[in-house]
Amino acid sequence: MGVEAELRAEFERWERKETAVLKALPYPLLAISVVFTLLQPLWNAPLHLPEVLGLTVLLTAWVLWFHTFHPESHGNSVRMGVYYAGLLTLTAGLVLLTPWFGFFAFIGYVHAFQHLKGRWRYVGVAVTSAVSAVSYVGGADSFTAEEWWKWPAVSVVTTVLATAAFYADVMSDRRNHRQKRALVELHRANTELERALEENAGLQAQLLVQAREAGVLDERQRMAREIHDTLAQGLAGILTQLQAAEQASGEPAVSRRHLANAVDLARESLTEARRTVHAVGPSALARARLPEAIGDVARRWSEVNRVEAVLTTTGDARPLHTDVEVALLRTAQEALANVAKHARAGRVALTLSYMEDLVTLDVVDDGVGFVPGAERSGGSDGGFGLAGMRQRVRLLAGRLDVESEPGGGTAITVTVPAIPVGGAS
Repeated sequence: MGVEAELRAEFERWERKETAVLKALPYPLLAISVVFTLLQPLWNAPLHLPEVLGLTVLLTAWVLWFHTFHPESHGNSVRMGVYYAGLLTLTAGLVLLTPWFGFFAFIGYVHAFQHLKGRWRYVGVAVTSAVSAVSYVGGADSFTAEEWWKWPAVSVVTTVLATAAFYADVMSDRRNHRQKRALVELHRANTELERALEENAGLQAQLLVQAREAGVLDERQRMAREIHDTLAQGLAGILTQLQAAEQASGEPAVSRRHLANAVDLARESLTEARRTVHAVGPSALARARLPEAIGDVARRWSEVNRVEAVLTTTGDARPLHTDVEVALLRTAQEALANVAKHARAGRVALTLSYMEDLVTLDVVDDGVGFVPGAERSGGSDGGFGLAGMRQRVRLLAGRLDVESEPGGGTAITVTVPAIPVGGAS
């Protein structure tokens, strides 16, 4: 149980006890007054027994009917006003007969608080004080020509003291009601918070499931891109070299060169495959900076394919985030692989440009070109090479543009943010 629940339970227990006490309080006070009245003959005081018993029975019935038996009428201001006027009238009659009913007169303060509203409460306090003052000065028999001033004086003093005490009680009651409302609001807020936490827990569980699924999908896509960029390209290159060696079977030197190229490609592909499985960056970037790595790729590609490939670097060449450098290197490899497979080009120009916030890579060949709108239908990979490049670039909030036309060569431009080492990717 929370603190607010304990406080609410304590308030409710206190209110139940208070309600029970106030509901029963008139009757013991009335009994005390009757007992002391019946003992009056012991000290030679006059006893008006028939009148006292008659008014006592009427007063008891009056309180039972309005206060005890019909609590549903306590909210009716007019009915409670009638009840309170009758209560004080009967009490005043009894006090005038015998001052011992001053004990019961105290109930006038309690019922003024319970059953009256607004300023009528203080009117009830003043009248109750005046009735009680009769008892304090010794009863109606003390109203003599010499002692008459005592009753108004005591009434004034009693009214002032009772009003001050009554006001403090009203303020305390208002404070208790505010605290009770605050506890109710706190309970409602805690209930809503618990509900929100349960909903958040459910959403978090869904997000975790989605995150795991997204992670699996991302890893599959990464593996697909890496396999295409390493194993698929390596196997294609090996196959090309073996076919060239077979065609040059009559020229041993040429055949051996193609076989050596095939062996080198196999070793490089195996190394890259191992690095892909362990999610390690390309070996070319492990040995050199990006311009040197792309230049080395272009040089080896040129040697294998007997096509001139030249890299030009502009701007301030600086280390970039690993994801950026991997994307640019893989783009260069894929673009050169496409040139070797489809372009029948005589020259390829690569330009790596470092700018303040961006870095671009242009790969331009003088080959046969193609219709960009049909890029996915060409080649044995179904266009996966360009699609893979676009996917890599989009993950970095970059873009890939392709310009080509039949007989006019092809230009591929990749633009990505120049994220520095240690920056967010």
